[in-house]
Amino acid sequence: MKKLFAVCLALGIGTSMLASCGGGKEKIVIYTSAEDYRIEYLQSRLDEEFPQYKIILEYMSTGNHAAKLKAEGKNTECDISHSLEYVYLDQLSEAGILADLSGYDRSMYTDDVNLSDDYIIELRNSGAIIVNPEVLEKKNLPEPASYEDLLKPEYRGNGEGLISMPNPKSSGSGYMFLKSLVNAWGEEEAFGYFDELTKNVQSYTSSGSGPVNKLLQGEVAIGLGMTAQAVTQINDGANLKILFFEEGAPYSLYGNAIIAGKETRACVKEVFDFIVGEYNIENNQKFFPEKIYKDLDFTIENYPADIRYADMSNNTLAEKSRLLEKWKY
Repeated sequence: MKKLFAVCLALGIGTSMLASCGGGKEKIVIYTSAEDYRIEYLQSRLDEEFPQYKIILEYMSTGNHAAKLKAEGKNTECDISHSLEYVYLDQLSEAGILADLSGYDRSMYTDDVNLSDDYIIELRNSGAIIVNPEVLEKKNLPEPASYEDLLKPEYRGNGEGLISMPNPKSSGSGYMFLKSLVNAWGEEEAFGYFDELTKNVQSYTSSGSGPVNKLLQGEVAIGLGMTAQAVTQINDGANLKILFFEEGAPYSLYGNAIIAGKETRACVKEVFDFIVGEYNIENNQKFFPEKIYKDLDFTIENYPADIRYADMSNNTLAEKSRLLEKWKY
């Protein structure tokens, strides 16, 4: 589970930079929606790089992260927004809360992740169909090969449902599955599909990690969940299998930004440059190897290679709000 915590770090750079930051231990506040293990790694790297600054990493969920920044505006104590979903960064950009980062070189990134001058890509996080082969075998069920297969009555079990999916209203992971099928099939067909799928769903979980957790407990046979989480569990010894269907893997993009006005603090810019530069390459190499760099490719044991992605176009906050108004589960 993600948990709220603040990490105080001592950051230090050269004397000239210290002077530009006002001398002493200048405080830098970062709001982040990253997982605990990634926050801990970021802490260790910042500690190594800058042992004389004081940095506070404050975790909050993506929705709360965006809402807090929108409410606080430019007067927020936050200097850097880290690991926030693009749809929320767009909202903050439109509100004039983010600094102009157009001066940053983005030529190293793939074209489909360079979508704004106000934030810089952090990672791509895909979803997959994840199965527990032991549960399928125990219940004498076939491995599904398509979204249509998930509607088969045998995946209903004895009425309890053998499929788990995150609720799109509370989970960005759940919403990306909904949005991908709306784009692939059209709105009417996609919502009709979920009406039928609900008959086989044990529960729509409140978080994106819920389906994989249920698979690990043997509570369901199939989960619509996050690729990275499934790989982590597989590498820890779990018997899970990752599948992708014809429509492609749904995905979300996450980025980093500076709050407008804070870019004038040289210490903030120095830390931000490290986060989006050297650190982010390490972040993708260690945790999220999905393609965002043109000339860099990363591999993690058991992580699917050459993932074919779904159409996630028109993924705006207005469109998300409109579609979620129609979601009734």
